[in-house]
Amino acid sequence: MDLDRQLLFLVSALGAFNGIILSVYLFLSKKRRSVASFFLGLLLLAFSIRVAKSVFLYFNPGLPKICLQIGLSACFLIGPSLYYFFKAVLLKSTGIPNSWKWSWGIQLGALVLVGMLFPYQTRPDVWNNIIVYVIYLQWPCYLVATGFLLKPVLKTLFVNPSVLSDTEKFWLILFLGNCLIFLAYLLAFFRVVHGIYISGGICFTFMLFLTVFFSLSGAGFENNGKPERKKIAETDASIWLDKLEKVIRDKALYKDPNLKLNDLAQHINISMHQLSQLLNDNLGKSFSTYINEYRIAEACKLITTNERLTFEAIGYEVGYNSKSTFYAAFRKIKDMTPALYKESIGAA
Repeated sequence: MDLDRQLLFLVSALGAFNGIILSVYLFLSKKRRSVASFFLGLLLLAFSIRVAKSVFLYFNPGLPKICLQIGLSACFLIGPSLYYFFKAVLLKSTGIPNSWKWSWGIQLGALVLVGMLFPYQTRPDVWNNIIVYVIYLQWPCYLVATGFLLKPVLKTLFVNPSVLSDTEKFWLILFLGNCLIFLAYLLAFFRVVHGIYISGGICFTFMLFLTVFFSLSGAGFENNGKPERKKIAETDASIWLDKLEKVIRDKALYKDPNLKLNDLAQHINISMHQLSQLLNDNLGKSFSTYINEYRIAEACKLITTNERLTFEAIGYEVGYNSKSTFYAAFRKIKDMTPALYKESIGAA
């Protein structure tokens, strides 16, 4: 083996080995223990096994068939691990929902069943002609789904990358690194580019060390439950606030009872974390307070102009799901009940 090949082997094998070590750390560390860290550990473990298989196969084509089966089986877990890592991060999950358990149970059950019925040792034709195509179809589906989860962050990358926090930069490195590794393996599988197969392992090694850096620096998937905050420039804040007021008034978004922070953020092409920071730092309000002010202002207008509507009907009209929620918000904003407000309007 010449020096260049030795270096390729060393770099790729080092990434695979360190990936396994880091995944075990994420599984066992009490400091990092969370739903997100579990899925990140699973992602690194699956990648490490897949890369190790690629490295040893590249330098030793006579690798035992069982190693090939294990490597391809691990590849089947990469897409789901990435997707559920980001779901856990964005939803700040403290437990694994039953729907996630069912999804993983079905996929793992199918993977084990197929491996038992069609072992690579005796049925390489099934693996090479069917299963591998299923894997290379499933993986990009999860990449696309993950891309939709990160849509606000991806938009920020192209619109105003300077406001990205370290946490969001880590997310982008992890996601785009996965896309690059998938592309390398896909091009190698279809023999589009000769010699690109080993580049998947090299890309993983690079992504792994960046993961270690962000993990040790406290950014990425866990930062006391809060992403790192970076002060929003005054010019950006002014532009975003103007966009926010325009879109929420023109489209009457506050009337949607299911409106979420992320939904509103997407309308002005920023991430939910940036919108939350914008509201808190620049307006001194939480998301719920901001929306309630619009709703109660609209409710006051209806109380004044439409005497036929009941208070309950007005509450539903402006975006509340129940009478009690409407009354509580009204009292908090106006320091009186809707009835007292109507009386005060009449007395005036």
